[in-house]
Amino acid sequence: TYTEPTVYFEYAYDIARQAAENEILTVLVTNGFINPAPLKKIAPFVTGANVDLKGWSDDFYRQICGGELKPVLQTLRQMKKSGIWVEVTTLMVTGLVDNEKQLREIAQFILDELGPETPWHISRFYPHYRFYSPPTPPEKLSRARAIGLDQGLQYVYCGNLAGDEGENTYCPSCGKLLIHRYGFTIVSNIISEDRCPDCHTEIAGLGMNHLN
Repeated sequence: TYTEPTVYFEYAYDIARQAAENEILTVLVTNGFINPAPLKKIAPFVTGANVDLKGWSDDFYRQICGGELKPVLQTLRQMKKSGIWVEVTTLMVTGLVDNEKQLREIAQFILDELGPETPWHISRFYPHYRFYSPPTPPEKLSRARAIGLDQGLQYVYCGNLAGDEGENTYCPSCGKLLIHRYGFTIVSNIISEDRCPDCHTEIAGLGMNHLN
């Protein structure tokens, strides 16, 4: 993470393959710019992936990211079909990626193409280095999370906002608080055998039942 693994694909592939041979799990944190052939090659050795879906227009990707939207969407679809556990992260950049229509369309894509169980992480933006835009207002982050839930996604999170309720995992059926987080700390986790202890709904993800 924080160093794009697809840039040094051969090295990442060798690590993932040898890790799998030794029952060590591999997770890719990536911007999603990878061609179908190398993704197909590495997929059997990848357990999970968190993919940045940075925006929802070709103009944004070209002008801000220096890339294209379509390959990222293709990567997400291919990862899902390959059996990789997929999570999506969108950095909510003030004035660029905070339009409710765009957010709703991103949520709908995740729902339709990846499934309602796919976690969507909506991260707060802070100005840094060469790019300035005001920090994302917390209320906009909460509104974005509500949009994701309204669209039918089961697990929508607010990132870079320690103490916000959007950091936590709730049962999608009964609303029970299951995993309480503060920043990067897990305060408590009451999921039992991959299920909600109250209503016994199975909680999606890579819990112990999935990994054994």
